[in-house]
Amino acid sequence: MTNSTTNTRTDLIFRPANGQDLPAILEIIDHARQRMLAEGKKQWNEAYPTETHISGDLREGNGYVVCNGGQVVAYGAIVFGKEPAYRDIRKGAWLTEQPYVVVHRLAVAGNAQQRGFGTFFLQQVERLMQEKGVHSFKADTNFDNAAMLHTFEKLGFQYCGEIYYDKGARMAFEKVI
Repeated sequence: MTNSTTNTRTDLIFRPANGQDLPAILEIIDHARQRMLAEGKKQWNEAYPTETHISGDLREGNGYVVCNGGQVVAYGAIVFGKEPAYRDIRKGAWLTEQPYVVVHRLAVAGNAQQRGFGTFFLQQVERLMQEKGVHSFKADTNFDNAAMLHTFEKLGFQYCGEIYYDKGARMAFEKVI
């Protein structure tokens, strides 16, 4: 498995995050959180995600970044395995019951929004899935996250129902590759 992918057309690099990336990642996460709070969105709050969550992602090897021109412009946690909240889907059903990947805490830098970096991140997750022989990509987002809902639609994810965290219900999606 390769650790990075370069898209020479746009000079994008997708790679595992490391400790040196932590300040840039925290800035991206904090900006995204503050934007959500200012817009009245309920998905993230002051208690989530925090440096503890991101440090855990890095420690477990789940944190990934997209770099453009040497700058970290997007971050997300890629988890192969189980998401406990996904065991109980309501108002619908998953497309498959096979092993899957899930992305958490996906955020794009404020000055890099609407330039396709989030889409590129998710496309690279699909590449990693293929390398690992995983064919199901599950994800969730809040009902008011229009940007992520648009991205899921654009990339061919199908709405499957609702899953629940302590913070409330989320829309659940799956894409079978």
